[in-house]
Amino acid sequence: MLLAIDVGNTNTKFAFFEGDQIVNTFRLTTATPRTSDEFGMTIEGLTGRFGIGKKDIHGIIVSSVVPDIMHALNNSLYRFLGRTPMIVGPGTKTGIRLVKTNPQEVGSDRIADGVAALNLYGGPVIVVDYGTATKFDYFSAEGVFESAVTCPGIMISARALWGGTAKLPEIEIKDPGTIMAKDTITSLQAGIMYGHIGEAEYIINRLKEESKEDNIKVVATGGLSSIIYAKTDAIQYLEPDLLMHGLRIIYDKNK
Repeated sequence: MLLAIDVGNTNTKFAFFEGDQIVNTFRLTTATPRTSDEFGMTIEGLTGRFGIGKKDIHGIIVSSVVPDIMHALNNSLYRFLGRTPMIVGPGTKTGIRLVKTNPQEVGSDRIADGVAALNLYGGPVIVVDYGTATKFDYFSAEGVFESAVTCPGIMISARALWGGTAKLPEIEIKDPGTIMAKDTITSLQAGIMYGHIGEAEYIINRLKEESKEDNIKVVATGGLSSIIYAKTDAIQYLEPDLLMHGLRIIYDKNK
């Protein structure tokens, strides 16, 4: 069994693979400070709940955009699961070629998304990742990471709106069913939902226009991807676990 771990700015996701299938997942809050013992006991407790022992885990791979927690996490994985994790970073074979000015700036999450999208859907492909930030990444058919567009995430935008105003309430992020809003709640929902749908459609169309490529596929992933995917024809595929599948593929390339 392979354990894939995605350390994001908001959550840390754990996914257990049998072959190419995810059999169990769980999440921890990334922002909560933890020692290696606290990490280890939490991971050990949750894996035990699923009936997974450390002897069942043959490998671990980690993608992280939060360097501060990696020392404690790595120690906990070795001490409690008996495995030294593979960390996605410079020197890891991915099949992705970078043309950015400074390749060191590219997050391993974006690379893993691209690996999965190219393997599952083929290129050229645009990956739209709805996480803490909303990321639009374009990969050519040859596996070149051609462009990366980064926008404020849906929840960050929403919290900035109601956190920076005295009378606007915190709301559920959902489609109000119409842009003809009649009250404060639906006004906020319409602005957030349709604003981000419009953002997606414009950026995707602009990437297609400037790339001068035909038949570009678009796949969405991330926490709030499903509500945007359901409301636009600009996105053809939805894969909530795209990054985790990318980690699985990277592990197989390097093991």
